[in-house]
Amino acid sequence: MPSSKLNLFSFSGKTKILHMTWLAFFISFVVWFNHAPLMLVIAQTLGMNSAQIKTILILNVALTIPARIIIGMLVDKFGPKRTYSTLLAAGSVPSFMLAFASSFEQLALARFLLGFIGAGFVIGIRMVGEWFPAKQVGIAEGIYGGWGNFGSAAAAGVLPMLALWFGGAEGWRYAVATTGIIALVYAGIYFFSVSDTPKGSTYFKPKKAGAMEISSRGDMVFYMLMTLPLYSTLTLLTWKLSTGVTALLSMPAALVIYTVIWLLFILNINKIIHVNKENLKQGVAEIHRYKFKQVAILDLAYFITFGSELAVVSMLPMYFFETFHVSQGITNVQAGLLGGCFAFINLVARPAGGWISDKFGRKLSLSIFVMGLAVGYFGMSLITPEWPIPLAVLLTMSCSCFVSGGCGAVYAIVPLIKRRMTGQIAGMVGAYGNVGGVLFLTVLSLVSPSEFFVIIAVVAVAVLLAVQFIDEPKGHMAEVQEDGTVEMIELG
Repeated sequence: MPSSKLNLFSFSGKTKILHMTWLAFFISFVVWFNHAPLMLVIAQTLGMNSAQIKTILILNVALTIPARIIIGMLVDKFGPKRTYSTLLAAGSVPSFMLAFASSFEQLALARFLLGFIGAGFVIGIRMVGEWFPAKQVGIAEGIYGGWGNFGSAAAAGVLPMLALWFGGAEGWRYAVATTGIIALVYAGIYFFSVSDTPKGSTYFKPKKAGAMEISSRGDMVFYMLMTLPLYSTLTLLTWKLSTGVTALLSMPAALVIYTVIWLLFILNINKIIHVNKENLKQGVAEIHRYKFKQVAILDLAYFITFGSELAVVSMLPMYFFETFHVSQGITNVQAGLLGGCFAFINLVARPAGGWISDKFGRKLSLSIFVMGLAVGYFGMSLITPEWPIPLAVLLTMSCSCFVSGGCGAVYAIVPLIKRRMTGQIAGMVGAYGNVGGVLFLTVLSLVSPSEFFVIIAVVAVAVLLAVQFIDEPKGHMAEVQEDGTVEMIELG
């Protein structure tokens, strides 16, 4: 495939695929965050208290962690077209459940199930990786991630107005239901408008489903260890949902869930061994080898980039209000607008991160972004009520540039590790982003905001050291076609 200039105003070939796919991601995020801007009116309608609202926010991310792993496996096996269309259609169902919920319990179930649609991001990573050459994959993945991610901001801006347009105390229900209808309609449009690969290209699938193929026994142990934080975070989420005066789960129910989580961990370990046992016994040919450390380091990099973004976006409006309300008279609305700047930067900074990665090297770019966000978060820890608000906002937006750029740089590398497993790799890396969000928000509940920013900065320095061990993608990766011939895919 020729690596011609990327013309975003075209709507044919690979550019059409990019536009269709970021729009699918955009819609999935509108649906995933369709509750957030309407939460107060939903709480009033259903008579919810603040603890129940916090429970809903936790439930919103609970299922996304395992979902990204599962979706990664499905997209590698069935292809992005079928997987994305199915996910969007399926995601409309809990959207309708949410729209017509009449109790906190029904609302909680709908929000829990909607966490699955948050895994849609993984699907497009594989689709874009199939259509774009290595020299353009960073900017293409950045546009996909940055523009699609803007769906959460669009939901915040449009859904309250839509609810007002429908009118009445129940207007929010019709606004939420509308997002489900849009997802259902676009599922059909996407299915009939795209193909998994360019004409004449092969869609490479894993030899066995259920776990990643790895290249050595040492890497297999490494892989097993890197799955531990995923299950530990699900355990933490279960604990948070089973404690406190308004706990959603009873202790017996929580014990059952703990047991299920760790039984699944054991089954996952067995699956990793089963998928790789024969290959490792025979030995993996050098041409088909890859280093699992590449995946592990990207896991950590997304943990600090997207994980910190998830946490900071959640707390920033309240942080600005509490910091500047007394000293400078800032209002809740103004604090919300200023806090939104952090996520808004994503629209430009994430594609820029991918483009910089394409132009100046993957490892160097990722190192600079992680270093920049470490400095940025440390700077944010120094903000006091006496700071000029424009200076605090400028520092926050500067930090956000490095955070979002880092997300783009991570996914500029993901498709260049092993093509047939891009979905699984993207799923694991994406799940680590959610793990970071959960853990950083848990830290925030235990410390002050300034200490919270310092902790993120310290973790970022540790991740920066880990990034120095990643190998710059270069040369070619090998994939085997159905007829047994080997295809070499350029990496630079």
